[in-house]
Amino acid sequence: MKTIRSMAVAAGLLAAVGVPAHADTSDISSSGFTITFAAVVDAEPQKVWQAFTQLPKWWNSAHTWSGQASNMSLDASAGGCWCEQWAGGASAVHGRVLMVLPGSALRLQAGLGPLQDMPVAGVLTFGTARRDGATRLRVTYRVAGAPEAGLDKMAPAVDAVLGEQVRRLRAFIETGKPD
Repeated sequence: MKTIRSMAVAAGLLAAVGVPAHADTSDISSSGFTITFAAVVDAEPQKVWQAFTQLPKWWNSAHTWSGQASNMSLDASAGGCWCEQWAGGASAVHGRVLMVLPGSALRLQAGLGPLQDMPVAGVLTFGTARRDGATRLRVTYRVAGAPEAGLDKMAPAVDAVLGEQVRRLRAFIETGKPD
């Protein structure tokens, strides 16, 4: 496995988007990858944690099944659903809550976007901590599957999409608006 620091995306897949901090995309192989975003945010840890749970207010509608982030909900309790429901009885599970530490961490089991249709496992962790007078935001997404999953080819696109969401989250935390 190799480590890269990249926001590159395969041409035609996604446009590069600025993020609050660089992504550390590591352990990339055909069977998995880890993406970590870290940034200092201008807010107390409790406010940052509360923002995690308000997904419809900061998640980009372009990265939903229904096309509307307002159709998403998150039950921030162990076993809770990060779900999306829309017209005609359609619905999707984006993730299941694995751990809630109010004020510091929210962890979900999540196969985001096209990963949902693949035999892979993903763990998405939103974390916050107060250190040296600053609030630090950390978002980590670990994905693993069989070597034939070709996850090394998916890592750049996942990096870009998740990076966009982290940028929007940070903007929401600091300004109340995702853009």
